[in-house]
Amino acid sequence: MTKNRISIAILALGGQGGGVLAEWVQHVARAHGWLAQGTSVPGVAQRTGSTVYYVELARAGADGHLPVMAQMPMPGDVDIVVASELMETGRAVLRGFSTAGRTTLIGSTHRIYAISEKQVAGDGRGNGARIIEAARERSARFIGFDMEAATERTHSVISAVMFGALAGSGALPFDRAAFEQAIHASGKAVKSNLAGFAEGFERAQGGVAMPEETVARPPEPTSAQGIALAARARALLPEAAHDFALHGLARMMDYQDAAYAELYLDRLAHVVAVDAVPFVLSRETARHLALWMAYEDTIRVADLKTRASRFDRVADEMQVRDGQILTLTEFMHPRMQELAESVPAWAGRWLLRGGVGARWLGRRLERGRHVQTTSLRWFLALRLVAAGRGWRRSTLRYAEEQARIEQWLARVRDLAGRDRELAVETVRCQRLIKGYGDTFERGMAAFHALLAMPGATAQDLRAAREAQLASCQ
Repeated sequence: MTKNRISIAILALGGQGGGVLAEWVQHVARAHGWLAQGTSVPGVAQRTGSTVYYVELARAGADGHLPVMAQMPMPGDVDIVVASELMETGRAVLRGFSTAGRTTLIGSTHRIYAISEKQVAGDGRGNGARIIEAARERSARFIGFDMEAATERTHSVISAVMFGALAGSGALPFDRAAFEQAIHASGKAVKSNLAGFAEGFERAQGGVAMPEETVARPPEPTSAQGIALAARARALLPEAAHDFALHGLARMMDYQDAAYAELYLDRLAHVVAVDAVPFVLSRETARHLALWMAYEDTIRVADLKTRASRFDRVADEMQVRDGQILTLTEFMHPRMQELAESVPAWAGRWLLRGGVGARWLGRRLERGRHVQTTSLRWFLALRLVAAGRGWRRSTLRYAEEQARIEQWLARVRDLAGRDRELAVETVRCQRLIKGYGDTFERGMAAFHALLAMPGATAQDLRAAREAQLASCQ
């Protein structure tokens, strides 16, 4: 490479070491007599602190004058783009950082889902195949592989894997030893970072590789109750429904208890009685009934937010080391509706009538608050809410949801005798029901609107549902 100026854009999420990668690149360049400048601009919080790091490398002119360097990457003027995740790769392409015929685009093909993808009623995930296609079209060369998996295999960090891929791409005029020396010079986690570097270097020599898809196998029960429930499911239900039913039973046990899992099977049995080969209705009901019966109330949310497995997962994602302290701050804004739904039905109805006591509580719920779930105070407060699992059956929300579920299943059984395809599409409308609060209410409103369509055929209901799901994305 004879260029006297090289521009590099690094797109990374919070905790992925994009700044460290930028420093390593500058170290290599300066060691070889190049001038190097690095800047960074934080992005939106919905992308877990997505940041653009810009590194510009240059050599002094023949007259000795120093070049003027830019502060940010400009569309059409970037030689190398390194992205830490597939959607970040897509963002680089969308912003014009990657240019056909010029840019070497290096990106991980794994996904970290944004809030905007998680909160939609249906499947809100971005189209990975379209991003890969665009990456190939809008670059001189695209290097893509699952860097997260490489990180796990080498017990390293993703910045080291990206650094290795950058070195292996040959897009910079420095040899491998120079890159490795930068890692040695940092003096931090040298052995593991070199292992991640080596894997990234090697993978950059191959073609584009998507992450391996894994199929979630039905959980194997370990308790006597779980084993008995699984045996009953296999005896009671057609084979087509077994996998979803076994997953559903595990969810019911985790959500409530064995009696709730028995209710799940009882409800499925009534649907199986009106179904026939190939038992599509039974299979779809096993899936969607489990999702609905494990609805997200304040009890469930508090339970999930305070589980040890969640703290372990976050610590692993943030790569917390021994001696470091992890603090989680979350925004919570429970409304009067959620409070009323979490107490015994009679008390919930009293709160919703809006008396003096309800108005007093309502004033204290007007504003949301930032809560440190890693602090003892808020952890214990949420664990107290999670303990409501013991009285969930007496709550207003439980009564309302069970009534809705029974009405839905009664409609499905009635339709199965006349139009089984329409019954299947009615079951699948449950996809609209998701989350809690405003998200749940919007989904429920859309669900009722679809089922109220007069004279709808299976094709009509399917088209309307898919249009509704698409409008939420």
